[in-house]
Amino acid sequence: MIEVTGAAKAFAVRRRTGRLRRSRTVVHAVRDLGFTVPRGAFVGLLGPNGAGKSTTIKMLTGILAPSAGTVRVCGLDPSRQRTALARRIGVVFGQRTTLWWDLPLRDSLDLARRLYRVEGRAHRARLAELTDLLELAPFLDTPVRQLSLGQRMRGDLAAALLHAPELLILDEPTIGLDVVSRATVRGFLERLNTERGTTVLLTTHDLGDIERLCPRVLIIDHGRLAFDGDLDRLRAEVGGERLLVVELARPGPPLRLPGVAVDRVEGPRQWLRLPEGESAAAVIARLAAGHEVRDIALRETGIDEVVARLYRGDRAYRAQ
Repeated sequence: MIEVTGAAKAFAVRRRTGRLRRSRTVVHAVRDLGFTVPRGAFVGLLGPNGAGKSTTIKMLTGILAPSAGTVRVCGLDPSRQRTALARRIGVVFGQRTTLWWDLPLRDSLDLARRLYRVEGRAHRARLAELTDLLELAPFLDTPVRQLSLGQRMRGDLAAALLHAPELLILDEPTIGLDVVSRATVRGFLERLNTERGTTVLLTTHDLGDIERLCPRVLIIDHGRLAFDGDLDRLRAEVGGERLLVVELARPGPPLRLPGVAVDRVEGPRQWLRLPEGESAAAVIARLAAGHEVRDIALRETGIDEVVARLYRGDRAYRAQ
């Protein structure tokens, strides 16, 4: 579905250096980027601000042409075959709407289907399906300007899917949504991918979206691919300490175990920080042998902390 090989994008930036002088600086937004996405995949695209995510999305959708390398989407060259590509993909930008502000949502969707030249009968069937899945019925006749952010986002999703695209590209689709709206959008995207086989590329800063939806993650940093794999492999490669929460029978001084640091103590409960590579089972066995333990819980490093470590460059990474 997506093939990116050695893609790069550079921009010339001019800055004033004097009253009549300007300097020209070349900014490399993307450098030697390469990855593939098969049909039917659900892939998350992550990266800190300024990493090159938006530039990558714009090259995939044909808004920008790469300065070097090749980009193919649905077998097409996005920048040269942009009209043909638009009929085969759907795009949703969380901070921008494709709906008409003063029209009821129903009329906005009708205009969208005319832009995509969707036949009337197919449109009615598709709209009925999307209305049910996205729960649009209560506000189909409401002007877009009066919709809440969550309702508008669902309307944008419907507009992007009216022509039954093979690929859906989403840029921050849950930004600013409340808990209920976020859950609705996530559930819909999950069904769209699993039941319809639609390929989805999701760019987000909400790591809850990634954990819930994306079996595979691409991480871009400084315009290059820093990681390509699943979340379990990301955790394994980044590594890090885990917390073992131990509740003893009675309060006591910090536990003393070889190689294990006590993070904090609150009454009978102690938080033990396990170093990378340390077996939790071995630590628990030593604890049980020398102390009366009431309860134990192991807390793995959260995905937000894992990604933060990758962004900070705590280790050397390479895409595999």
